[in-house]
Amino acid sequence: MTLTERAIATAMSAEIGPVELWCSPDCTHPTFQAFADRGVVLREQGTGTLGERMHRALSHALRAGDCAVLIGSDCPSITPQDLRDAARTLRTEVDFAFVPAEDGGYVLIAVAPRVQSCLHLVFDDVEWGTALVMDQTRRHLGELGRAWNELAPRWDIDRPEDYDRLLREQPGLLEAIP
Repeated sequence: MTLTERAIATAMSAEIGPVELWCSPDCTHPTFQAFADRGVVLREQGTGTLGERMHRALSHALRAGDCAVLIGSDCPSITPQDLRDAARTLRTEVDFAFVPAEDGGYVLIAVAPRVQSCLHLVFDDVEWGTALVMDQTRRHLGELGRAWNELAPRWDIDRPEDYDRLLREQPGLLEAIP
């Protein structure tokens, strides 16, 4: 199973709401179409920085639901329970929930609707793809006076050595459906 298939299976298993796949460069690839046949809503990511594209996806989801949870396809160890925990946290305690990545970024962001008006500020001036992402995000949240929760950190697959780690530590993970 590919990393994207794993992420889709995880999101569907969480059963916290509709599952959308934000595709790039467009939604026409046969693999994307196969996900649509399984009930996944396809949307085009569009252009811009990672922060701009994440803001677009989260804002769209917030217009349709009581929270938005966004995950990347590069963290095969994230679980349906992580998604449920993040969504539950938003409904009871905080404005944002994160699963930090061991490398300094994050692999999950969950957002409550009450932050829609300031959401774009969370993604401004972030050095995407660096070890500073989560720290810069924390700083933005603090400056905005927003409360957040962080779940246990996970590792993701950004470099060949991360893939080697996957094969070494969790050799059957890509084949396992959550």
